[in-house]
Amino acid sequence: MKKFYSIFALSILLLSVEVVNAQLAQDSWSVGFGFKYPRFFSINTTSLNTNFGGYIGLQRNFSEYVALRLNAGYKHLESQYTDPNKLLQTAKTNSITGDLDFLFYLAPCASVSPYLFGGLGVNYRMLTNYLTKTFDENAIVLEFGAGAGIEWNLSEEWKFVTEFDYRITSNSELDGALGAGEASGKDSYISVGLGLLYFLDKGAPSKSCQLYSGVSSQEYKDMTDYDKIEAMIKKHIPKEVTKEVVVEKPTISSMEKWVLVGVNFDFNSAKPAAESYPILYDAAKTLLKNPDMKVEIQGYTDDVGSEVYNKQLAQKRADVVKNYLTSKGVSTSRLRAIGFGELNPVADNKTAEGRELNRRIEFKMQ
Repeated sequence: MKKFYSIFALSILLLSVEVVNAQLAQDSWSVGFGFKYPRFFSINTTSLNTNFGGYIGLQRNFSEYVALRLNAGYKHLESQYTDPNKLLQTAKTNSITGDLDFLFYLAPCASVSPYLFGGLGVNYRMLTNYLTKTFDENAIVLEFGAGAGIEWNLSEEWKFVTEFDYRITSNSELDGALGAGEASGKDSYISVGLGLLYFLDKGAPSKSCQLYSGVSSQEYKDMTDYDKIEAMIKKHIPKEVTKEVVVEKPTISSMEKWVLVGVNFDFNSAKPAAESYPILYDAAKTLLKNPDMKVEIQGYTDDVGSEVYNKQLAQKRADVVKNYLTSKGVSTSRLRAIGFGELNPVADNKTAEGRELNRRIEFKMQ
C-alpha cells in the first residue's frame, strides 16, 4: 500500500516544480491517454501489488467548469487466497472497462486546475485461477465511480493529468471469490493515474479567465489608473528617492534607472498582472524610438520565501519581460535580463500593498 501512495505523492512533487499558464477556451475537444496503477480495495481475497493498467479516452469540455469524458481502459489485478488444501493461490483478474464520467473543475483558470468527477461504466472481467468455481470465467458487470484529479498546463495544447479514482462493481465477482455465507456483495478497487491530455479543437477564448499571452501584436487599450499607481509609489518610496525614479516615461538624457510603474506580478508568479501589458507595450515603443538605448531588465520579488527561490523567480520575471520586448521588435542585443530577488525593496514588505509594489521590473540604462 505504501508503494501505491508513493507513486501518487512523487507525481505531485515532480510536477509542482514549474507549470505554465495556458489560454483557456470556452469549450473544447481533447483526447487523453496514460497509465494507471489499480489495486483491489474491498474484496474477499487478499490484495497484491503486482498490478498495472492503462487508458485512452475522449473528452468534451462544454464550458470552463463542466466536461464529459469517455474512457476505455485495461487493468490487470492480482489477489491471494488459501485453497482447500491450505495452499496459497494467486487469482488474476483482467478487465476491459468503459466509463462515462462527469467532470467539474474547481479552479479552471489556474495553471494547476483541480477537478472532481463521478460516473458509471461497464467492466468486462476475465478470471484466472479463481476461488469460486461457480462463477463464469468471463462476464460483464456494471461499475460506478468517483474521484478527483489535477490538470497541469504544459502548453497551449497539452496538459499533464494526475488522478485518483474509486470504482465499485455491481456484484462480488471481480476478484473471483464469494465470501463465506455471502449471498451477494460488491467488490471495489482504487486507481492512481498519470497521463496526458491533448486538445484537438478549441472554441472561443474564455471570457471568464481573461488570460494574456503577452506576445500578441494586438493593440492594447490602456486602462491603467496611473495617478493611483504613482500615489501608491510615492507613499511607500523613501523621501530621498527622486521623482525621476518613478516616472512612467523617463527623460532619456538624464535618466539612469527606469521603474516600470504598474508592471507588477501576482504572488509566486512570473506572469505580469493584466494591467501591466499596456505599460510594457509603451516601453517597447519607447525603446524602438530610441535605437541606441540599451537596458538591463532587473526583476524583483517581495521577501516571502527563501533568497535562492526569490532570485530564481525574479530571473523568470525579467526573462518574461525581455521576451515580450523582443516579440515587439526590440533587438535582443539591446536587452539583458537579471533577477535580483528580494533586494532593494521600494516599499514595506510587512504590508500586502507594499509586497505587491516590490514585485516589479526596473530598467537600468547601459
